[in-house]
Amino acid sequence: MEHPENNAKYKGLTVNAGVENLPSVNPYSTFRRRKPTLTADDYVEGILRGDMRLLSQAVTLVESHLPSDQVIAQQVIERCLPHAGNAVRLGITGVPGAGKSTFIEALGTLLCQQGKHLAVLAIDPSSERSKGSILGDKTRMNHLSTEANAFIRPSPSAGSLGGVARKTRETIVLCEAAGFDTIIVETVGVGQSETAAHSMVDFFLLLQVTGTGDELQGIKRGIMEMADGIAINKCDGNNVERAEAAKVSFKNALSLFPPTESGWKPYAVTCSAIEGNGIQDVWNMVEEYVTFARENGYLNHLRTQQAKYWMYETINQNLLDGFYKSPAMESIIQQTEARVLNNELSSFTAAYNLLQQYGNLNK
Repeated sequence: MEHPENNAKYKGLTVNAGVENLPSVNPYSTFRRRKPTLTADDYVEGILRGDMRLLSQAVTLVESHLPSDQVIAQQVIERCLPHAGNAVRLGITGVPGAGKSTFIEALGTLLCQQGKHLAVLAIDPSSERSKGSILGDKTRMNHLSTEANAFIRPSPSAGSLGGVARKTRETIVLCEAAGFDTIIVETVGVGQSETAAHSMVDFFLLLQVTGTGDELQGIKRGIMEMADGIAINKCDGNNVERAEAAKVSFKNALSLFPPTESGWKPYAVTCSAIEGNGIQDVWNMVEEYVTFARENGYLNHLRTQQAKYWMYETINQNLLDGFYKSPAMESIIQQTEARVLNNELSSFTAAYNLLQQYGNLNK
């Protein structure tokens, strides 16, 4: 078809005739081949030889909610378990703005320079609305992420209590099997419960800042009792005197708590993640505790109790998932909910009846 724009009276304007019968498939496109499906053997062999790509894929597999992925993931975890358990596990929590990511980068860089192999499991809070997470911790650890001996894995909390991702403990096993001798777990911050984070690490560090008013205000007694040590960050510039004063305050507060099960006496140190001052003192405190706990046998006892704790936590979670994902219970739950909303049934009676019906279905 001839375009009218090509008429001689339209000077300087030419329209090409175009291509007739254009093919439906772009001949210049390149199709990516589908990635081969990896077996449990592939994952385990890759992890044990320190393949970071396969380790990352294995962590993704562990975090997956697909039943088929979970079958392979559990096989990988079971086979990696005999190769795990040799790392120092450090949990770090603190109030928002305490500088956890900056502190971890300073500590992690120091440890890598000392020849240690470090894995950082950074937990990002998931949105209650979108259920998504930014997962930006790796971008805030620019220098540490370039270290050859460092592995940084951000994971969403996905609604898990305790400030850690639901699969963090399994990820620790995989990282230890891959040869990492130091594991740092960063929680989302001080919340209603840090029990989950405390129950998967050897040393639980509370990171605190000063210059914000009462240093003890807003810190619940529960988190103070769980802390094996306190690091007062941002001890630099005009804040040095206040940080030292806060150190004394925390020392006095810790002395009021009952003795710990391990016999260890927690204490506080000051540091500056920005300037690097006091970072070695923090790590010395961790090593001092680990040596102390190993010599008196508490470390083995602690990890045994943690394994027991996570067995029951897994049972509770699987029961909860089974209850809500049961096709037979879906309509029953909706009907019972409607009766509660219409004030025909109390919330407590409704919950009791639902659990009874779920139990009958599984007899």
